Amino acid sequence: MIGSATKPLGSEAITHGIRIQVVPSFMDSHSDIEQGRFIFSYKIHMTNEGTERVRLVSRTWKIVDADGTHNEVNGPGVVGQHPDLAVGETFEYSSFCPLPTAWGTMEGHLLFEREDKSTFEAQVARFYFAAPTT
Repeated sequence: MIGSATKPLGSEAITHGIRIQVVPSFMDSHSDIEQGRFIFSYKIHMTNEGTERVRLVSRTWKIVDADGTHNEVNGPGVVGQHPDLAVGETFEYSSFCPLPTAWGTMEGHLLFEREDKSTFEAQVARFYFAAPTT
């Protein structure tokens, strides 16, 4: 795993040769605990370990907070981009997730397209958001 992803909060999965690693963290300076606003960041590191070039088309996230509220987020690309990964190439980005609770989970998939226009979903394994306890 990359960086601090060895912590149990992060995740790693390989689907169809696409390795996706996630490192989440709590953003204390952007959160307002007393108002129930917890901001978490996450860094995604994806590597094409497969045998053919792929292009990221879209993403789907399933987010669950500590109260059990489920939200699904779908959209094109990631952070406004559609990375095109040749074999051996890597793309990394960071984003954030606001929650009304001090912990939650996030998981989903990234839809990729091969050069022959066939598509597949690369799993983003469940990772955990947890604000430090005081």
